[in-house]
Amino acid sequence: MSTATADRKTPFLSRAGRWVAELILIFLGVYAAFWLSNYQQHRQDAERRDRILASIEQTLREGIESGKINRTEQEREAVQFRRALDADEMPPLRPFVFTTDYSPADFATLLQAGGIQLLDLQTLTALRNDESVIRWGLSRMARYQKLSDELIVPNLDQDISFFYDPAARKLRKQFEIYPEALEATVKFANDLERTHTQLLKRIQAERQLHR
Repeated sequence: MSTATADRKTPFLSRAGRWVAELILIFLGVYAAFWLSNYQQHRQDAERRDRILASIEQTLREGIESGKINRTEQEREAVQFRRALDADEMPPLRPFVFTTDYSPADFATLLQAGGIQLLDLQTLTALRNDESVIRWGLSRMARYQKLSDELIVPNLDQDISFFYDPAARKLRKQFEIYPEALEATVKFANDLERTHTQLLKRIQAERQLHR
């Protein structure tokens, strides 16, 4: 009797063992597929992050280099005008023109390509600080250019006494914005180089961290 019972239990135990083995194999297969999918997604995210950072890094490097060249000229012009003004020389005024190839859509496009989800919070903060300096500076430059277009450009054929009080040899009040605009341009260049450099260092640190 016990032998018959044992014989009946043997097929059942054998089938149960196969079921357990199959369940384990299925579990391992699903887990392996899940792990592989996550690994591939992680690799894709890492590659996309590095492409975004590399693009921003290149833009910053180019901006810093061209900014240094432009700032040298801007500083020279601002210093020369202020020196002549302080010496009562009544230097001539020229149209104030500020040009830039900056487009807020450039960084926005990169962030929409996944940067917000992929980049470190510190990098995003540095990026927004840099963009804030750019927007504020460009807004100020646009204001000076508008004043120049309204007050200086239409009167370039006027005698120097139109712009200066000949007795005091000082700029008339409405034209005091001119040296202010020249000096503001230099300050903008300095602020931009500072925030560009900070952002560049942050991006380099993040790229190094995720390699």
